[in-house]
Amino acid sequence: MGDHMKLVAAPRSWPLPRKGRKWVMKPSPGPHSKETSLPLLVVVRDILHLAENAKEARYIINKGNILVDGVVRKDPKFPVGFFDVITIPKIDARYRVLIDHTGRLRLVSEPSSENLTKLYRVQNKTIVKKGRIQLNLHDGTNILVEDQNIKPGDSLLLELPEKKILGHVPLKQGVLALITGGQHAGELSRVREIRVIRSPMRNVVLLEGFETVIDYVFPVGTDEPLIEIPPLKEEVSE
Repeated sequence: MGDHMKLVAAPRSWPLPRKGRKWVMKPSPGPHSKETSLPLLVVVRDILHLAENAKEARYIINKGNILVDGVVRKDPKFPVGFFDVITIPKIDARYRVLIDHTGRLRLVSEPSSENLTKLYRVQNKTIVKKGRIQLNLHDGTNILVEDQNIKPGDSLLLELPEKKILGHVPLKQGVLALITGGQHAGELSRVREIRVIRSPMRNVVLLEGFETVIDYVFPVGTDEPLIEIPPLKEEVSE
């Protein structure tokens, strides 16, 4: 069962009932970790209910019917994670992966007629050949930019699949942020203060009524989010 794991051992972020099935597919190594992603087969069969079993889900995926961030994905184990956009042209459907207040990943439907965009958090910034700036984004994507003002912790709105920059949200006081982990996962709140901890511990961000580590703070806009982020309620029973 190398490609599978016991369902009871699946990450808490997976929006699956823990009863009724013993095994579930593991996501393959890729742009997201196991804790922050779902295998594409699980999305097709268990979340979107486009197939009744794994065989049907594999058929749908292998036929190239599922796009993730504008790219056809045929690997049933491909990891689909936070802010990824799933498009299914045959049924004119599009879904964005968000996170609810329990820390579970959720797929939210959105109009397929709108331009395909995605928010990315900048994880790292490096200088490559010829002095060009490379940004390493939260899902493993790397892009080259000329803007020296973009820093780790900031967010970028990119048009897909070209990865053209449409917007930049710096991590600073006053911006609106989505919390991606901890007790306040799924909440939108404004940044009040960024506290730099001069130790091996992670920096802390003070928001409206609570604080959290900087790794959980995902800037999404200045006045309003650059993408629609509806309030999400828990729907999964144990």
